Amino acid sequence: MFEQIVPYLPQTSGLLPKWLVFISAVSIFNSAQTYISGLELTRRVYENKPLETTGLSARTFGTWTLISAVIRGYGAYYITNPQVYDITLCSYFIAIAHFGLEWFVYKTAKFGKGLLGPLIVATTSITWMLSQRGYYQSL
Repeated sequence: MFEQIVPYLPQTSGLLPKWLVFISAVSIFNSAQTYISGLELTRRVYENKPLETTGLSARTFGTWTLISAVIRGYGAYYITNPQVYDITLCSYFIAIAHFGLEWFVYKTAKFGKGLLGPLIVATTSITWMLSQRGYYQSL
């Protein structure tokens, strides 16, 4: 089965493009759940004030997540394009800013399993992309 998937993965060397595809796929799932199952998973992220998470805010968050998935998907396949690389990187900075504000300023999120995933993905991706920019831009 894995052999059938390989031709569709980014062909650029290194693991970063595959990571971006993986994160994009996970983001698509996360986005879909906001439309299908409603509030449960979204409220895990904003668990300090779960009642502030409405169906509308969850679907808006899902749409934002889907846009991020598209950007990161493009980043995976066009990682040698400096503009696409930069906008992909910016999508992670926007994510960490959002979650940081919700955690520290608005106090809707608390440090727990709902917030831990997005923080790990964003910080890992930012660090990885900043450290590998020169490599992918030289290909």
